[in-house]
Amino acid sequence: MDQKLLFLINREWTNPLWDRLMALTSSLPAWMPVLVLAGLAALWRGGFRARAFLVVAGLIVGINDGVVAKTVKRLADRPRPHQVLAGVRVLDLAKTKFPTPRLLAVTQPVQEKFSRPTGDLDKVEGRSFPSSHCMNTISIALVAAAFYRRRGWLAFGPALLVSYSRVYVGAHWPSDIVTSILFALGTSLLLLALCEMLWRRQGAGLFPQLHAAHPSLFAA
Repeated sequence: MDQKLLFLINREWTNPLWDRLMALTSSLPAWMPVLVLAGLAALWRGGFRARAFLVVAGLIVGINDGVVAKTVKRLADRPRPHQVLAGVRVLDLAKTKFPTPRLLAVTQPVQEKFSRPTGDLDKVEGRSFPSSHCMNTISIALVAAAFYRRRGWLAFGPALLVSYSRVYVGAHWPSDIVTSILFALGTSLLLLALCEMLWRRQGAGLFPQLHAAHPSLFAA
């Protein structure tokens, strides 16, 4: 079932426009300058909520990506689809030379190749479960919902699109994405509760004026 759904998404439910969109959506380097500029603008011009959101999101993504995802990847040791299946379409944006932003590669033809596994998994890099892209974007979406309520829930749209794109470009199995979403929601909810508890208990001593004005991280 997993393989059948993979090939439907990766090879059947496709068109050139979606190839370009999914390759762009799945490329973190393409979006990194935009994300950095948005973060700096929020730190500079944003109020308590925007800055607290960035700090909490950064902490949760750091733990989910640097600890949870890496540990589970090492334990599960699941190969990516293109590492074990022949004929998987592997899509990526065209390469750009510095200082041209990778985002501008969207105007160039998408790089496409079909997998031809060698069978020697000791020489391949990266593992499939869980999906760090998926966990990170879902985590950020949940933090946005905690801080911004109904407006924050809109962040799940881009997060789910990124998650789908990882199957479309041949980087993950569909089951990786489903379980990664559940992982991200579970760990992020626990970490959000921990952040709120720490702020309520320790915030007054560390930042008395801020805590007096904002006794809860997530209160409107």
